[in-house]
Amino acid sequence: KDRKALAREQAIVAFPPPATVVIPMSQHIGAPAAPTVAKGDQVYVGTVVGDSDAYVSAPVHASVSGTVTEITQVMLTGGQMTQAVVVGSDGKMEKDPAIAPPPPITTKEELAKAARAAGLVGLGGAGFPAHVKLNVPEGKTIDTLLVNVAECEPYVTSDHREALENSWDVLSGIYLVKDLLNIDRTLIAVEKNKPDVIKVLSEIAYSDTRDPENKVRVLPLKARYPQGAEKVLVQACTGRRIGPGKLPSDVGCLVMNVTSIAFLSRYLKTGMPLVSKRITVDGSAVMEPKNVIVPLGTPIEKVIEFCGGY
Repeated sequence: KDRKALAREQAIVAFPPPATVVIPMSQHIGAPAAPTVAKGDQVYVGTVVGDSDAYVSAPVHASVSGTVTEITQVMLTGGQMTQAVVVGSDGKMEKDPAIAPPPPITTKEELAKAARAAGLVGLGGAGFPAHVKLNVPEGKTIDTLLVNVAECEPYVTSDHREALENSWDVLSGIYLVKDLLNIDRTLIAVEKNKPDVIKVLSEIAYSDTRDPENKVRVLPLKARYPQGAEKVLVQACTGRRIGPGKLPSDVGCLVMNVTSIAFLSRYLKTGMPLVSKRITVDGSAVMEPKNVIVPLGTPIEKVIEFCGGY
C-alpha cells in the first residue's frame, strides 16, 4: 500500500509562527551561503540572511520577523557541519518592506536571475539550485519539459496537495518556463494513484487557449518506486536513457518538481522568496498526521508537537 490517504482527507494547514528558527546556510546542492547578518540585526520575512558568490549556490532568507540572536554551527542530516543564523521571532511575521514583484520576465536569462533571487532550489528533495537548471548550456537543446508529480514514496503527499490546491500556479509556471526556454512539449508526470490530480490538471491544461496544439499534456504513470528520481522519470516518460555522469539536458529534457514550478510562478507575482516548505508528517507514530506549511528553520520537535505529538 502507498499509505497516501492523507492527501484525500485533509488540505494543507499552516504552522503557527515558531518562537525561534535555526536557518542553515547549506540548504542546497553546491557551495554553502555565508551569513550576511550579525547578532542583534533586525530581520523580516524574506530578508536575505545568507548568500554566496559561487555559481552553484542559492541565497537563504529569514522565514520569520524578529532579531538575530546568534550565528552558530549546526549538524545537517548527512552529518556535515554548517553555519546557521538563529532568529528569535517577534511573532508578527512582518514582510520585508523591500520585497516587491520583480519586473516582467521576458528572457530566459531574466528567468534564471529571478529564480536565484528567490532562493529557489529543487523542492522535490534534491535541493539543486533552480537558476543553474534553467540556465541551459550553449549547444544543448531542450525539447521536453517534465513536471514531476510522481511523488512515489509511501506516505508523502505534499506535492499531491500542491497540485490540487495551486493548480493554476502549476500551469502558469509551466507556460512561463516552456515559452521562455522555447521548449516544444511539456509532460506533467502523475502516477495513477492520484486520479484527482490527473483530473484537475487535465481540465486546465486541455482547455487553455494558450495551448491550442496541446503541447502541454498530463501523462498518467503506473505507481512505482523510485519513479520520482530524475533519470527514472525521464526514461518512463520519454524512453530516453541518461548515461552515467550525464544529466537530463544531455537527452533534451528539463525536469522540474511540481512545487518548484508553482513556486516560481508565485514568486513572480509576489516577490516573496523561498521561506517555507510544504511537508507531510504522517505514519502510525504521529497522533494527528498533517500536510503542513512550515517556516524554514523550524525545529522538527515543534512540528511533531503541532501534529499532536508521538
